[in-house]
Amino acid sequence: MIIRPELRALRGDDTPQRQAQRAIGAVYETWRRAGLAAGLDTEMAAFAEGAVLEDLPMLAALFAPEGDSARRLVMDLVERLLAQLAGDPLGQAPLRYSADDAIASLVLARHDTATLLLQSVEGSGLARRPAPVSVSFAAVETYERVLAGTGLARRVTITGQRSAAAQLRGQDTTLAPGPVHHRIGLDQTQFLLSVPGSLVTLKLQRRTASAIATREYRLSDGALVHQSAGTPRESRLELAAALLGRMGRSDAAPLLAAMAEEEAGEGLRWQALRECLALDTAHGFALLCRIAARADDPLAAPAGALRAQLLETYPQLAGVQPCPM
Repeated sequence: MIIRPELRALRGDDTPQRQAQRAIGAVYETWRRAGLAAGLDTEMAAFAEGAVLEDLPMLAALFAPEGDSARRLVMDLVERLLAQLAGDPLGQAPLRYSADDAIASLVLARHDTATLLLQSVEGSGLARRPAPVSVSFAAVETYERVLAGTGLARRVTITGQRSAAAQLRGQDTTLAPGPVHHRIGLDQTQFLLSVPGSLVTLKLQRRTASAIATREYRLSDGALVHQSAGTPRESRLELAAALLGRMGRSDAAPLLAAMAEEEAGEGLRWQALRECLALDTAHGFALLCRIAARADDPLAAPAGALRAQLLETYPQLAGVQPCPM
């Protein structure tokens, strides 16, 4: 392995690295506060709180079909960062970044559940990927506009739902500079089919409902193949509930019962209910009966089905109170 002298020197003294990092961090802060992005943080906060795009002049300009605000904003940042990196090549842009063989994403601004990101897609890498067999629908609102390049995408819409499945309709659409694409992720999603060369897009996204689970459906028949918590917090709580169950912590049954009855995502509530039932049969079955009896509870139907199944297998559970029949 060849290690350049500059990198070898950093083993003994990382001062140049820290200086370079402070310098490029200052460049980014100048862009945020005094460049074309000045005021962006305020509007991102308002957007995250539910403000409509038309009431936010700066964000609305970024996603105006005929405007060039988006290109100027991105180029202002890129030119500032590249100029600094030319003199301090050891620095790293203080922006969240992710990349794989096809897609690279750079977060330009973020507030709570709202994100403004720049995304680049390499057509050659995309072509090597297998065709998708499923699509996911999440409680995320997305505005997207193409800054450079073109691509072919398929937009998939849920047109109806039935038990553990959805009716899906797909429509191909061309992505190119000009039009702004808007979609609500609970019933509409999109994936790329092909990109000749490279495609660069600017995306503005926000989560619209934290308690709604993300659902993945198979494209061929619309069958539900996976469901996950709507937020990282709920995902962590689901894991915690499962861990309490695996540990046999029967003393946690009251806590799990409270989790199952609070206002939260269906996945988290169902996980807590199942673990409570496994740890403390009497406590858990009474809880199951209460939930099954609530006509307005989205878990009432699956809870009722589970209650009937358990009563058929274990008739003695009929003596657990309260258990309306």
